[in-house]
Amino acid sequence: MYLDVHVVQSIPFANLNRDDLGSPKTVFYGGGTRTRVSSQCWKRAVRLAMEERLGDPAMRTRRLASLVSKALRDAGWQEELAAFAGGQVVTAAKGKEPLKLEENGGTSVLLYLPRAAVGRLTSLCEEHREALVQAAAAAPAKGKAKAKAATSVLPTEAVNEIVTSRNGIINLFGRMLAELPGGRVDGAVQVAHAFTTHNSEPEVDFFTAVDDVAELATDAGSGHMNAAEFSAGVFYRYASINIAELHANLDGDAAQARELVEAFCSALIESLPGAKKNSTAPFTIPDLVYVAVRRDRPVSLASAFESPVRPALDGGCSEPSRRALADYTGQVYKLIGTDGLAHHAYAEVGVEKRAALGVRAESFRELVGASVEAAFGEGKAS
Repeated sequence: MYLDVHVVQSIPFANLNRDDLGSPKTVFYGGGTRTRVSSQCWKRAVRLAMEERLGDPAMRTRRLASLVSKALRDAGWQEELAAFAGGQVVTAAKGKEPLKLEENGGTSVLLYLPRAAVGRLTSLCEEHREALVQAAAAAPAKGKAKAKAATSVLPTEAVNEIVTSRNGIINLFGRMLAELPGGRVDGAVQVAHAFTTHNSEPEVDFFTAVDDVAELATDAGSGHMNAAEFSAGVFYRYASINIAELHANLDGDAAQARELVEAFCSALIESLPGAKKNSTAPFTIPDLVYVAVRRDRPVSLASAFESPVRPALDGGCSEPSRRALADYTGQVYKLIGTDGLAHHAYAEVGVEKRAALGVRAESFRELVGASVEAAFGEGKAS
């Protein structure tokens, strides 16, 4: 079973996702340039929204040693011993090779683990405090200062189990951690790069800042001048959840799988990347969300916009984009049939009927609820 979410959303003047030069990311598609927001960018916004809702955050970090050291200092450990113990945690974690602690105190790889793992590692250090005290006393002074040691007195198996532990977020999004046994988790969700349904070129915004303390008449000019790039448009966004893969990652826990799917759908609809938000406030909601629960395979509808959407007579691209999505969906279902479609429904700001998109829901909440019911075998096909 797969749950596909398709979103059409109008974003005003903004720069949600910048490239290395600070310009909005783009893609050349269908003979023209489109503004693009990378999947990684929007996934992070979704993940943070889910973590706030579920209360069980994960974290990406190279600063595991520092986090453990701080937790130990907060628990009353002396600073030097706490720093040594943090380094011992990293040294104890190993597969074929131990994790390395770099000169700047970070791990050699970016770890992705539940935030609660820091507390568990702190407790493990407490259990082995006497051994850590002895090892720290025997270590060279330089080694203690940098929180390094060639070997660790902490049990590798216990440290590996904590560092490679999972929570719901990791089971949903997956994890690439080949350095440690059991560290890899195949993600159950796939997220496409969002792109504008029409051609869209970045625009340069020249701006100035006035110096509020101008002492001389010659100081009447700007205190600062610069330029930044922004863009605007109607975006197509798409994500798919492999329900079976999520069940497998959760060892068959259907209740948690359902909670994660519902939280993901809601977060995908409601979230926005936060770049430049203070100067653009692009806090729109989607104009249309279409959800399809499929028994056979995921189906992206990005090709609905391979030919760039043309503005309507009144100048807007939102309604033509929603119409293009519905028209293309109907054509796709004529080609592949609807045998694999267990349920589909939509919700949108307009009043048009979109028969190709199934049942119309009155709200996003209703849409998500009915789709999750269908995905977990409790809804009726429509």
